[in-house]
Amino acid sequence: NDPPLHTRVRRAIVGAISQRHIAAMEPGLIKLVDGLLAAMNEKREVDLIDDFAAAIPIGIIGNLLGVPHDERGPLRGWSLDILGALEPVLTVERAAKGNRAVTDMLAYLKTLVDERRAHLRDPDTDVLTRLIVGEDGTDPLTETQLLHQCIFLLNAGHETTTNLIGSALHALCKWPDEKQGLIARTGDNEAMKTAVEEFLRYESSVQLGNRITTTEVKVGGFRLPPDSRITIGIGAANRDPAQFSEPDRLDIAREPNRHLAFAFGIHTCAGINLARLEARIALSRFLRRFPRYVLTAIPVRDGRARFRGFLHLPASVTA
Repeated sequence: NDPPLHTRVRRAIVGAISQRHIAAMEPGLIKLVDGLLAAMNEKREVDLIDDFAAAIPIGIIGNLLGVPHDERGPLRGWSLDILGALEPVLTVERAAKGNRAVTDMLAYLKTLVDERRAHLRDPDTDVLTRLIVGEDGTDPLTETQLLHQCIFLLNAGHETTTNLIGSALHALCKWPDEKQGLIARTGDNEAMKTAVEEFLRYESSVQLGNRITTTEVKVGGFRLPPDSRITIGIGAANRDPAQFSEPDRLDIAREPNRHLAFAFGIHTCAGINLARLEARIALSRFLRRFPRYVLTAIPVRDGRARFRGFLHLPASVTA
């Protein structure tokens, strides 16, 4: 959506995940990541998606919305099915799974919202409370708008970060020199931040985006009338040789790196700084703990075009 609704909703979300709030999340994020690493150290044979990449954003988004720990089990399955129904080519089965997931998630979120209305928390730190009460000087969201924003937060905040972390660990195995270079810099926050930007460019979690023209525009020599539906190739733009030297090469020190993984303008991802923090902490601590990790089987892609990531990434981890 666009302003004014977009402005109102975005202000509520961004206000709860500002730079100050994100900085305060770092100790809890480190504790979460270290707990996952300890569990993987016990197993040694792991799935880097289920055991690590997917567990991190579920924990963070669950905390932001106040989802109880024992109720987070279905969240990833719902997310995968809902996002699967956004594919450009859709089967009857995939559409049905997406519809069921929306129904089930809405029912759960309705209960969560009702409980939160009865027991509001600090809107400065609780995103759901902030969405319920609204911003000063603005009308609260309708029930439908509120539930839709909760679904959006759970899906966007979870799946894209899962793909970012999983794809980064996979890419490093394809580029061993870059892997060794990054392992040597895990204690350098600036180097890790630069590397995260390259992972965002190299394997964009969101490959396709959609826009609708509001006026006549000219793109690539073609005139598009108002209300034209456009599909944007984000992944292709991030491999554009006119913008990036050797675009198909992973370069963890690439600068400048003006990728479009988080989109651009007023629709830039609201969770951009949170995603960067999650990836930096996850990757730096993983590589420090398991510098000799190796993939042990053929990775399983999720088979989607709009989103790029893995369902399973089998690996062996040793300290």
